[in-house]
Amino acid sequence: MTTDRPDYLVQGERARLFPVLAETSREGRATSVFLASLAYVDEYADRLLGSLGRKVGKTSRVANYTEVVFRKCPFDGKCRPDGLITVRTGNSAWSALVETKIANATLAAEQITNYLKLARENGVDAVITISNDYATSPDHHPVAIDKRAVGKVDLYHWSWMHLLTEADLLLTNDGVSDLDQRIILNELRRFLSHESTGVKGFDRMPAEWPELVRSAAVGGRIAAGSAEVRSVVSAWQQETSDLCLLLSRQTGVNVSQKLARAERNDNALRLKRGCDHFVAKQLLETKLVVPGAAREIDLCVDVRGRSIMAAMRLDAPEDRKGSAARINWLIRQLADVEDADVHVRVHWPRVGHTQHKLSEIRTDVDIAAKAHPDRVPVALEVCRVWMPQGRFSQVRNFIVDIEDLVSGFYADIGQNLNSWQKPAPKTRADRRLPEDVAPAGLREDAEEELSEGWGGTTE
Repeated sequence: MTTDRPDYLVQGERARLFPVLAETSREGRATSVFLASLAYVDEYADRLLGSLGRKVGKTSRVANYTEVVFRKCPFDGKCRPDGLITVRTGNSAWSALVETKIANATLAAEQITNYLKLARENGVDAVITISNDYATSPDHHPVAIDKRAVGKVDLYHWSWMHLLTEADLLLTNDGVSDLDQRIILNELRRFLSHESTGVKGFDRMPAEWPELVRSAAVGGRIAAGSAEVRSVVSAWQQETSDLCLLLSRQTGVNVSQKLARAERNDNALRLKRGCDHFVAKQLLETKLVVPGAAREIDLCVDVRGRSIMAAMRLDAPEDRKGSAARINWLIRQLADVEDADVHVRVHWPRVGHTQHKLSEIRTDVDIAAKAHPDRVPVALEVCRVWMPQGRFSQVRNFIVDIEDLVSGFYADIGQNLNSWQKPAPKTRADRRLPEDVAPAGLREDAEEELSEGWGGTTE
């Protein structure tokens, strides 16, 4: 680890695990403790900086600073980002300005734009913002910034809850080999998880949410591209990112969202498509991918119907020929599931799906199996539906109910489902030996077919 400050810094204190700051400086304390932990815990640095495309190997040296002042300042001395991350590997060097906000403090586009310019002036590679705002990936910034302002400087964002989750996953999965570094990372987890620090999950929809719900319920006109729709959809996308972190901490694996490639590469496009979809259907939707689970969790909020649904759809087992046998294959996997609010959708070829309560199918599977006697199901879907009545339009309780539904659905249902897999191909009884499929053996098969009249007649 290097002790030399970069040449472009006029001032910069090494980030401390135990910063000596005023009690009112929650932001400064959080920044210093995090940056110091990032410098001291190898696996934590590799995990976080690796998500930015910056690999941190055994020969890398990470040194982080707070209270930084840069030699070149284009804003009359008023340019004091909260921190600086530097990484040296051999002869190569990489650095990033860090700007943090804690509790309810928000990031401002103007300040971020200024720091991008500051980074360019001093040859710094990136700007990283950290706040209680959420992003699907580090390069999906929650604040809209003119691409011309970004230029060749990379712009990234981490939520504090993301930093806490990554620390928790490393500790849960025994991902830190050095005991001293594990102790440091655990202290960071303890620090960030304490309510006094100001780190929090996404906990409320925007003020426009109740009115938009009422308008959708009565069939009111929802204008495409309106500020209200944009605010609600943006909040929904932040909540789904927080849901991924919540499930990650519960399961010990990195849960993500299934997005189209274009949306993964362009956050503005994702927001636009989400707004268009909401205006057209009054639905808020996403797919949550839990590594190792049978399928992704489909999450759908029907704003007009004031309902929330979590579901998983499995391909029907092809080795079971009858409809009842295919449906029972799924029902047996739900033996321990309480059936209140749980429905089963049976998807049929070319005619859509039928839906029944799990309790009804348990009593008589033919209720579902005989819906289309001339067909067999191609897919089976388990759904839990929640209609929270008056809580649906409440900015806080809506989030509480969403998170309760998703975590409960996966714990009760999702983690217990197994997908059907086509059996492995079997060796044919008449081709068990290598000579059976050698040219001579294949010629013998061909002549046998000819003699049976399959390929014509022999002379």
